[in-house]
Amino acid sequence: MSSYTDTYSRTDARYLASKVVSDLYQCSRVYGSPPADDVPDYEDELIEMLLGRYVSRYEFGFKKDGKRIVCWRYEVNSAGELVGGSDDRSGGVYARAKVVGATYYNHMSYSDMWFDLSEAARLQIRARLQISRSPKSLPSDGNGYWVSDRNYSSGGVSVSRKTFRPS
Repeated sequence: MSSYTDTYSRTDARYLASKVVSDLYQCSRVYGSPPADDVPDYEDELIEMLLGRYVSRYEFGFKKDGKRIVCWRYEVNSAGELVGGSDDRSGGVYARAKVVGATYYNHMSYSDMWFDLSEAARLQIRARLQISRSPKSLPSDGNGYWVSDRNYSSGGVSVSRKTFRPS
């Protein structure tokens, strides 16, 4: 079995990030957030974090009163083993949620690899990126349900997407 470092490259990280970025742009068109001008910065961040295996989960969507209304969650499997699975097309963003009065959020959960870095190394990586994150907790589930709807893979890393949809 090949190892992660033998098979995974910046090209793979860029490819996987492009799937999420496509969804970010579609979310921007359908719901008005995030601003389309911000998406390239999210893309740059995600590429770097995927390349270093520093992200375990990525989630964006809309919340109201601390509860999810609609969101998209991406779970990253970067255990260093070749994983099989499908490589679906991006898109298909749920477009019927009522987000009036809701707030857009974008959250990244970090892997153990991130926390294994020194504080100086983490700051060095963050200094190269336009996105500035501060620790925040995720909203809880609102009136809705989760659907596993996409899977993306490249270079031995898979990203599965789940969508929280309103009931």
